[in-house]
Amino acid sequence: MIHGCSVRLLAVHTDDRGRLFEILRRDDPEFQQFGQVYVTTARPGIVKGWHQHRIQTDHFCLIEGQARFALYDDRPESPTRGQLDEIECEGTQPRLIVIPPLVYHGFKNIGNCDVICMNCPTEPYNRAHPDEYHLDPYHNKIPYDWNAPSAATKSGSR
Repeated sequence: MIHGCSVRLLAVHTDDRGRLFEILRRDDPEFQQFGQVYVTTARPGIVKGWHQHRIQTDHFCLIEGQARFALYDDRPESPTRGQLDEIECEGTQPRLIVIPPLVYHGFKNIGNCDVICMNCPTEPYNRAHPDEYHLDPYHNKIPYDWNAPSAATKSGSR
């Protein structure tokens, strides 16, 4: 895994009424601080990425659907510089994906219905000075092809 990133399978509690799972608690080892919580969706085949942040850490959780997250470490001083990780997620087996500053990331909806993804970043969105830096998903310096079959295993990353 890229230095500073992590993936944790979340415990799902199911009964005849539905399901419940905790995504991030303030007493979890991944918790740093609260910025905001937001939900984003993507239609089938859509890529949201690449982007990175200079300040905030992201805490993503796929709530519904199927998506492939990709992370790329371009940090000059990182011991995992140049490493690329994939994490395949399904809403039925939620995972917490932690992405620190300066790690490029994005996801692709690889299912047949809209995906619903929640993020709890450490910083609130600053409309005047967004901490968001984008690259085109297909034409960039990252050695990754969103259209190639995934190399991710059932365990969730490569």
